[in-house]
Amino acid sequence: MTASDSFDKLKKQVDDAQRTISAAVTEDEAKVGAKLDQARSSAEDRAAELRARTQDASDKAEDHWHEIQRDWDAHIQRTRQRIDQTKSEIDATVALNDAEQAEADAMDAIDFASAAIGEAEYAVLDALQAQRKAQELVAASS
Repeated sequence: MTASDSFDKLKKQVDDAQRTISAAVTEDEAKVGAKLDQARSSAEDRAAELRARTQDASDKAEDHWHEIQRDWDAHIQRTRQRIDQTKSEIDATVALNDAEQAEADAMDAIDFASAAIGEAEYAVLDALQAQRKAQELVAASS
């Protein structure tokens, strides 16, 4: 799969997430809970795949990407712990505070994803440029 294809796959993932979120706004708690569980499972699967790819490519990967992955994993862990803890609490004040924190976490994740999409766009364009330059050099040396 090319970098451009991966970027197309990312757009589809964003579109799918948007449809799921839009539908969830009008659904009952049970359906939203099921979607939440599915989203968590999918996110964990994608994170595991990313860690595996990062590990496989560790000789080529730059250290700062590993640091970003570790920071992201720590953020996810903190968020998931908060979500798991709040499921067992009923107090209305706590629930309101938790809702505000959950919204802030969602906004942080969206901001992170937005920045990552920008970096992905830059990296895809850089890869395309590097491939063209390499093809030019190969053609010139033939």
